[in-house]
Amino acid sequence: MRTRSISTATALAVLFSSAALSVAVAGPASAAAVSVSAPGGIVADAALQRVFVGDSGAGKILAADYTGALVDSVSGLGRVSDLTVSDDGATLYAAVQDLHEIVALDAATLDVKVRYTVPTNTGPRYVAFAGGKVWFTYGDQWDGDLGSVDPALDPAGGTDPVKMAQFPTEGTSAGLWGPALLDTDPNQPGVLAVGQTGISSDSMAVVDVSGSVPKIVAWSDLDYSLNNGTHDFDLVPGAPQVLVNGTDRDAYADGKFTPAGSYPAGRRADIAPNGLVAQVNGADLAVYRPGASAPLRTYTTGTDGTQDTPDLTWAPDSSRIFAVTGPENDFTLKVFTGPTVNTSTLTVDAPAKATRTKPLTVTGKLTADELPSDAKLQVTRTDLDSPNGHALPSVAVKADGTYSFTNSPPAGGTVTYKVSYAGDAEHTSAVASDRVDVSRTTPALTVNNNKKTYDYGKDVSFTAHLGATYKNRTVEIWVDPYGTDRPKKLVKTGKVNGAGNISTIVDMTRDMVVTAVFKGDARYAPRTVSSTAYGKARNSTAVSKHYKTGRIGSLSYYWFHKNTDPVLTTTMNYYQGRKQRFELQVLFQGTWYATYSEYFAVGADGRSAVQLGAPGEAGVKARVRSVYADGASGDNVNSTSVGAWKYLYFSN
Repeated sequence: MRTRSISTATALAVLFSSAALSVAVAGPASAAAVSVSAPGGIVADAALQRVFVGDSGAGKILAADYTGALVDSVSGLGRVSDLTVSDDGATLYAAVQDLHEIVALDAATLDVKVRYTVPTNTGPRYVAFAGGKVWFTYGDQWDGDLGSVDPALDPAGGTDPVKMAQFPTEGTSAGLWGPALLDTDPNQPGVLAVGQTGISSDSMAVVDVSGSVPKIVAWSDLDYSLNNGTHDFDLVPGAPQVLVNGTDRDAYADGKFTPAGSYPAGRRADIAPNGLVAQVNGADLAVYRPGASAPLRTYTTGTDGTQDTPDLTWAPDSSRIFAVTGPENDFTLKVFTGPTVNTSTLTVDAPAKATRTKPLTVTGKLTADELPSDAKLQVTRTDLDSPNGHALPSVAVKADGTYSFTNSPPAGGTVTYKVSYAGDAEHTSAVASDRVDVSRTTPALTVNNNKKTYDYGKDVSFTAHLGATYKNRTVEIWVDPYGTDRPKKLVKTGKVNGAGNISTIVDMTRDMVVTAVFKGDARYAPRTVSSTAYGKARNSTAVSKHYKTGRIGSLSYYWFHKNTDPVLTTTMNYYQGRKQRFELQVLFQGTWYATYSEYFAVGADGRSAVQLGAPGEAGVKARVRSVYADGASGDNVNSTSVGAWKYLYFSN
């Protein structure tokens, strides 16, 4: 339709919002973008092939070509709430609410021609051109009406071209209880659809405005069976019907409206002169043939979850849809072409798992209206051997839209079958895909030295062995030291030798997890194996305060005077929170007896000094040692390490 109107809620936002709305072109990338404040009506002009968008907050009108590219604008108009054009497309009319005017502009230049004063303080709100006149609604809740401007009358001639209170009173009870939406159809000149807005069930009317006085064709007064409030209202071309809120069709005859069917739930709509319905629901825009239950074409107006389309209109030649769309306060003028090109949908169903080199069957369906009998699908298989895709023979689509093909995947792993329909002049293209987990052989992979224990700091060679594979002979070796202060580290990557081996040297300062990683190839699956080897803690003890060393029997002793306190200093590799266990034994009647055992902290320098109290008597034999106990010494970073006994003798 040529004339579209926004709902009451949007109109109120126009009056009070200062939020910005931008009109973004859908034409050439270099085309200018225009920022405006809020939608104030949209209308397309067949003669000029332009679409006009009102900017209420900035008091502007923007003109774009049929690609959506900005070509002109005019400002200083006041709060524009709605737009319409004359039948010949030469004059653009704007309803300006705050100045209470209908402004006539030259559609080609956007120069203001005439400002018509409307004697009301509530409107004009919505406008439409029919029967050679500009029709407008005005008023507020409980007090609405219809007015007109006759452009043929010259105000200077003494006859006011503006007439108020034009809504017929005969047979309409109280008439309009609020501002009303207006719509026309170029196929029905002189017919005006009037849809009241603002209350829980709104009155509806079709009015004949072809004569000197408007006459009611059909009327409904607050009928909940027809609507629960109206925010969008369209006159249906080619049928005595109106479309309410983009969903419900109501037929009119004998002065009354009756339900006549509906489209799937929508929010608002516009109807082309050929009867195609463009319906908006959130971010979805669907095109329906008249009376159809399934869309002919679907579009997405955006990806934002708050996407909305306050207004839209068809090009008069039904070639495209113009929509003011976007998230709140950030709208864009978008152009949607090819509305009669049927939307094709394609499904692909491949088995979840399959055996390599064995046949599998892929099925699916191409859905679209009136598919050609010779429709073909292109198939591409993507796998590890063909990462850029390998074309398979094309597949014919059966009469019911289904298809199937068989393939024996030569490569294992994730195999993707992509099916494509190129489309034609009447159908959109479509692409779909599905993935199959194709089996691969598990290769032999080992790492030696598992569960072996080594002295602190020993350099140990770890060897990973890889068995037979297809193409990939590369193995990674990772070393993960125990503890939280050192990360897992890749220490070697390379191809195995002719015997299938690859080695690296590991300094065993801690317990270590050595991992070999084979990333797989087209026929052999990825595999990871680990070997855990243990490194003892460094552990030595130094004795001080003695006056000599000497042998007693077969053992070497540190000699102390009986009143001297020996100092035993243990050196151990440091780890946060680590403790060494200090053990003391005394010889009595030929037997060593444990007399003392206690844990002492190891400092950040790796040292732990213990002063042993002097016995105060001669002839005492003792021995001491330090122990790192895995798990009991405050951590499990090393394996248990028991230090050598240090023998002490106390003399006079």
